[in-house]
Amino acid sequence: MSLSFALLKWMLLLSSVGLPNDWPAFRGPTGDGRVAGPATPLVWSDTNHVVWQVPIQGLGWSSPSVVDGVVYLTTAVQEEERLSLRALAISADDGRVIWDREVNSVETVPSIHAKNSHASPTPVIHDGAVYVHFGTYGTACLQASDGSIVWINREIDYPPMHGSGGSPVLHDGVLVIICDGSSDPFVVAIEASSGKQLWKRPRSVEARISHSFGTAAIATVDGRAQVIAPGPEHLAAYDLTSGEVLWQVRAPGWSVVPVPIFYRDLVIYNRDYDNPELLAVRLGGRGDVTDTHVVWRLKRGAPSTPTPVLVGDELYFVSDKGVVTCADAATGEVHWTERIGGNYSASPLAFDDRLLLLDEDGHATWLALGKEYRVLGTNDVTGRTLATPAFVDGAMYLRTDTTLTKYVDPNR
Repeated sequence: MSLSFALLKWMLLLSSVGLPNDWPAFRGPTGDGRVAGPATPLVWSDTNHVVWQVPIQGLGWSSPSVVDGVVYLTTAVQEEERLSLRALAISADDGRVIWDREVNSVETVPSIHAKNSHASPTPVIHDGAVYVHFGTYGTACLQASDGSIVWINREIDYPPMHGSGGSPVLHDGVLVIICDGSSDPFVVAIEASSGKQLWKRPRSVEARISHSFGTAAIATVDGRAQVIAPGPEHLAAYDLTSGEVLWQVRAPGWSVVPVPIFYRDLVIYNRDYDNPELLAVRLGGRGDVTDTHVVWRLKRGAPSTPTPVLVGDELYFVSDKGVVTCADAATGEVHWTERIGGNYSASPLAFDDRLLLLDEDGHATWLALGKEYRVLGTNDVTGRTLATPAFVDGAMYLRTDTTLTKYVDPNR
């Protein structure tokens, strides 16, 4: 396997979804939860360092995507028995709503989990297009300028359990979506320019409970783009072009949520919700590589929902119940584990010298990066906070259950 794997992956991701000073998809321009650029606000509240705050109608847990001075969100607005699935564009300068577009509607509101929404997948922004996904209720491409619909695909049909959660991933003109519903789970690829289905691959491992809420990641191994897609009972790698199953790891588990992350030639992923465990798997191989490519496993403090973040050789993650851990990414050796409390759904984000953890009740904790545990400060805002914030050019865009707020440190 080429030693330039990490650099190649970085370059390909930048060419696919945006530049470092934008935040065009879930967890940023490279999908790894790293924040680049000038200093961000270390202290905030409902009033402190607020540039603007706007109400968001309906409910959605999609994270903000920010490109070329515009913030993009999805939301679901209930109108009596009808559910309106919508996309919004908001000016990053002043919070003005540029456009608000209904993408699809549902006549009878379906049931979901109490922690989910009908608009949880995060939009992907690229080359003047906004790609939104509402699970089985439609995937669409909109013009970034005015919200007009370029295409909508209503053919991705599957029975969701507790609603949808996984976000679409864009790579080399292909949108990849994991569709692990209550039966017949699959992974699908869509042509980004037309919305046409390129391939649909049923999951190759039978699962007692088949639903999950995962987001895929793209790895380039020996010059070949692979879709890394965790799901019920296994992790699978698919060829981006054909959908061929290249290799898989069997690992008991269901309701998988965190996004796979990459360290050198390893992919690190979560295998279960009720009894979460992190696994590090060496990329590559063919067929079932369970007995040959699993490098380490770590159960204590493993997350069920938040995605870990990698800084250098250190892996940082927080469990859903507020246990935060720093471990060696190569070996899984734990440097420190501390209980900070709270319940967590938003994923940690890493800066040059610090880590941000945001719980579900508006409480944030800043930690110093490194092999010693150190708290730098805390913040509190009003509302539920299950969405991961976005950071662009020193500004933070924070979504709650009712508002979107822009924060800037005036001293930067």
